[in-house]
Amino acid sequence: MLDNVDPFIGTAATDLPLAQGLAATWWWPKPQVGNTHPGATSPLGMVSACAYSGAYPTGYGRYTKNTEGVPEEMFEQLQASGFTHFQQSGTGAIRKYYNYVRVTPMVQPLDVLGEAWPLRDEVAEAGYYAATLATGVRCELTVGTKVAVHRYTFPEHSSARVVVDLSCGGLDVELGRTVPLRAQVESMGHGRAQGTVVMEGVPLSVYLDVDSPGWRQMLWYDRRLIDGGTRLDFDSIRHTTLRPFGMLFMGPAAPGQTIEVRLGFSLRGCDQARQNLERECGQGRPAFDAVRSRTQARWGEHLDRVQVEGGTPARRTVLATALYHSLIKPCFADDESPFWPTPGPFAFDVCTMWDIYKTQLPLLAAIAPDRATDLLESLIRVCEEEGNFPIGYRMARGADRFFRQASALVHTALADAHALGRAGLDWNWALVHMVGDLRRMYGEDFFEHGVVHPITHTLDLAYAHHCTAQVARALNDKSLADDLENRGRQWSNAFDPSTGLLRDSEFYEGGKWNYSFRLLHDMAARIALAGGDEAFVDKLDRFFGFGAAPVTQPGRRPQAAEMAAGYALNRFEGLNNEPDMEAPWAYHYAGRPDRTAQVVHAALTWQFGTGPGGLPGNDDSGGLSSWYVWASLGLFPVAGQNLFLVNAPAFARAVLRVGGGEFVIETSGHRETPVGVDGIDRDSPAQYVQSATLNGKPLHATHLSADTVHRGGLLHLRLGPEPSAWGWGIRPPSLSEPPATPEVTR
Repeated sequence: MLDNVDPFIGTAATDLPLAQGLAATWWWPKPQVGNTHPGATSPLGMVSACAYSGAYPTGYGRYTKNTEGVPEEMFEQLQASGFTHFQQSGTGAIRKYYNYVRVTPMVQPLDVLGEAWPLRDEVAEAGYYAATLATGVRCELTVGTKVAVHRYTFPEHSSARVVVDLSCGGLDVELGRTVPLRAQVESMGHGRAQGTVVMEGVPLSVYLDVDSPGWRQMLWYDRRLIDGGTRLDFDSIRHTTLRPFGMLFMGPAAPGQTIEVRLGFSLRGCDQARQNLERECGQGRPAFDAVRSRTQARWGEHLDRVQVEGGTPARRTVLATALYHSLIKPCFADDESPFWPTPGPFAFDVCTMWDIYKTQLPLLAAIAPDRATDLLESLIRVCEEEGNFPIGYRMARGADRFFRQASALVHTALADAHALGRAGLDWNWALVHMVGDLRRMYGEDFFEHGVVHPITHTLDLAYAHHCTAQVARALNDKSLADDLENRGRQWSNAFDPSTGLLRDSEFYEGGKWNYSFRLLHDMAARIALAGGDEAFVDKLDRFFGFGAAPVTQPGRRPQAAEMAAGYALNRFEGLNNEPDMEAPWAYHYAGRPDRTAQVVHAALTWQFGTGPGGLPGNDDSGGLSSWYVWASLGLFPVAGQNLFLVNAPAFARAVLRVGGGEFVIETSGHRETPVGVDGIDRDSPAQYVQSATLNGKPLHATHLSADTVHRGGLLHLRLGPEPSAWGWGIRPPSLSEPPATPEVTR
């Protein structure tokens, strides 16, 4: 899989062939750009490194901030004023952005620092990024888990320099700048320097070791050198008093001479930053190739946890890159929490749970279970320290910053982890926090009235009560479990029985149709509320555009009337947005897995491709890419229910390495279908499961327990070109129905 990764996918505005068939009826309201970056990353590591232009939202690229339609360009061409660290991956508007510690190789005076030069000859691989600036400097970047290494090859020059700007943070867009509050910079000589800047309450420390024999090193302030100075201290910085500051290394460069810059990072001071640097780079020079090789090996080991056979070259590239994007975030910085002093896991860039809880967290639980457990331990600690489970958690303080998006989503991942028997967590203590968190924010109104607006929070809170009840019952607290379960049944208060849809309310980035087909814990009762199977399927068919005419997508600067007309369609938003990404599998609960097959096939065929414009919308920290991985495997996790739904896969054979074993999905009758640039015949119809076996025994249900998948085994799916009766009779489990029929029928 490693050789198929293309980090440039998603870095430019969506550029997919015009959709046909079912996919042509879907309407995309959100930004048509992946918002990824091609910089060097390590699997779930703390540090990234990429060319910095100041563009939205990663600092890389050409686009300005946008919330709908085709993004507008800030710059006519790719450019960079240096190379920064801690980029976001695929996010949208999260208010502030990192891009800290800008390193700029220059052959100009310090006065022009901040000027951007065109980029050419870009190369990106997992763990590696390179480009040439118009100044003639070849720039290569790699990272470890807590370090970055830059290698610059200068043209011949009498006064080349490497400038480190510690004041830089954020983007060149309105409200995108982060201003340091306090800072300290020290030059120790012999190519070594260190500094700490406090950004949004977080002390970010860096320790540098620059391999530049014979060069001078100096501090600078306001683009003026401080000759002979060894330390700068800023006790209080304001927007009005901020002037750029940092360190500089300067000297003659012979043709082809390389300068290596090694940076260790920490959130617990310069000493720990130095230790991190020494641990990953050693004390010898140079370190670039060794760090790059180790990171590439880590990527290979992680990406090999999903293997496929068959597929066109483009489909394999899209899958490999989707898996790669799924494993960039969250950032794990073990023993680095600046907010509590004890060692242990610390995770940030959980941006946001609303984006990742349905798809990415179950993927981590399957292929990186230790890290998934570490994430939950970190989130429990956040709850202890800040009083609530976060919906999104950045490096900065403020765990409730994203509370408007949703409520109580961590409960789903905790319930799944407990059902899988994950060790390493104090489950009684976790339950205390799960229960307490149910009463925060919108939860208090839900507790008192059984319904809350925005109405989607009613669904969130009812579901979280159900998830918490499962943990309480497993821990033998029957009284608590019964009370939580009763409150969990109040999901029905969110629906209007006269329409079978959610009640009128405010909705976060969607409408009531987008949210009305969420996979609840009692889908049988949900379908009955809508009027039964046929009525429910009719509503789903309308939502997914069966029989509807093609629509035109929003362009650049869409007008309000255009957007209003699109929203009035009440249509599936494709994979352009998160609220309805699980809706295709709602058909399973009404006995129509064939419809799921059609919708998913259309999405995999038309909504993803190769090249920079190959994503239909923001990747959102890997939430979208994780959806693609699961859909390609023919599985979909139902977060919080210890459950997977089964569908026709996109590959003839796939292997999911889970724990110490393998879960294999193999097919007979599989037909290759195109994607991306190799889509010569895109009108090939969907394939449907005709019959299935699990470990050689007939499987008549369209679902598997997560325990079954995580234990490993062999799922064989016989595929065909026409819908079959498979899965029509046995529905996935629902709270109000008797215990589910066993997966395997003898």
